Amino acid sequence: MTLGFLLLFNCLHAQQSEKKAIENILDAWHKAAATADFNAYFDLMAEESVFVGTDAAEHWNKQDFMTFSKPYFDKGKAWDFKAVERHVFIDKTGEIAWFDELLDTWMQLCRGSGVLVREGEKWKIAHYVLSMTVPNENVEGAIALKKEKDSVLIKSLLSGRTH
Repeated sequence: MTLGFLLLFNCLHAQQSEKKAIENILDAWHKAAATADFNAYFDLMAEESVFVGTDAAEHWNKQDFMTFSKPYFDKGKAWDFKAVERHVFIDKTGEIAWFDELLDTWMQLCRGSGVLVREGEKWKIAHYVLSMTVPNENVEGAIALKKEKDSVLIKSLLSGRTH
């Protein structure tokens, strides 16, 4: 019974340590943007990573996101997001993690969510989605604000489909 307890304790402790490491990476990633440290920011992303922004047209691979972001970083400040709540989960293999976070941003509260993968001994951000939050009682107003642009984009996306 004692050996089983020790193994369980060690497993839980190791997972907590990994979760803390992931939180530190995400905090460092957000800090690198706030301080316009282009290399530090993109070094924390996997080579095959994807960034999905708040605009429906924003779906970038790492290279395209670097190109888009460079002018912002070159100005000395990209964006300043601070996590106010975060949940981190790790799969049983210890090779994949996912998270969601609420962020204090210039857009007010936003939600970030994503996936990290283990590359050797390091965790790297492989997929990140940034979303604006809309209180349920304000959804109809938000729909009205974006309806025209979304309708055009939907038609464009559907016309480009191949079956």
